[in-house]
Formats: sequence, structure tokens, C-alpha cells
Amino acid sequence: MMLMRLLLVVATLLAANSAGAETARNADSQAIQHVMMAQFDKPDAPLTVAPVVIVADHAIAGWTQADMGGRALLRRKNGVWAIVLCAGDQLTTSEALRMAGLSDDHAQSLIAALSDAESKIAPERIAMFGRFEGLVTMDDHGGHPPHHH
Repeated sequence: MMLMRLLLVVATLLAANSAGAETARNADSQAIQHVMMAQFDKPDAPLTVAPVVIVADHAIAGWTQADMGGRALLRRKNGVWAIVLCAGDQLTTSEALRMAGLSDDHAQSLIAALSDAESKIAPERIAMFGRFEGLVTMDDHGGHPPHHH
């Protein structure tokens, strides 16, 4: 009987911890969407941000806007999410993520989470993520750095 109670308590704690982690992921996902919407959403070209995958203090968010799309790498610093890079399919490679400062383990985990999330999205939308050409580094505030001529 004591073992059953102990197992019930452990199961309850694990469920509560899982629910808490899910709530935190949802809050982070919403914060990431807000950052991207504030930066890029336009009345004549609404931005759609999804999927968002998070591993530790890094995230990748897929986005589409009109006939364009891409992926953004974000970093949480001091509790605030900021865009680090905008790219297309490059953000599905561990090489690009390691160059952006992620450990190999975090890069691999982020790629696996992204692959899983994108497997649930229409192929036409996934194809749009690859339309972003190049790799654009953002400044510390998530904006495009100034161009020097």
C-alpha cells in the first residue's frame, strides 16, 4: 500500500513538472512569436511564425510572409529572446548552428526538434522556408546591422 502511494506521488510530481515545462515552452514560444511579429509583421504582408522549437537558450522559428519564407535562429539572453540569424535551409545544419555558437549537442537537439515539428506541416509551407537566400546576422537587438558602403 505504501509503495502504491509513493508511486502515485511520484507520478503526480512528474505530471506537474511536465505541465510546468510545457507552460514555460508555451510562454517562450509566444515571446518568440511576439519578437518576430514586432520586427517583421506588416498590415499588407502579415507574418506567420510556426513552428517554433526551443532547446535551452536557443530556438529556431519558421516564418512565412506573402510568397517568402525562412527560418530565424533566436537566443535568450537575460530572459529576453532576440533574433540572431535569418536564413533558409542553412539553419537545418549543425555546421551553421555551431558557427552561431551552439554546442554540437544543442545543435543536434535543435535540428531533431525542428525536423519533428516540420514533419507535421504541409510540404508547400516547408518549401517556403528554403526561399530565404543567404545568412543574415542580426545585431544584439534583433535588427539588421547597418550596411557600410
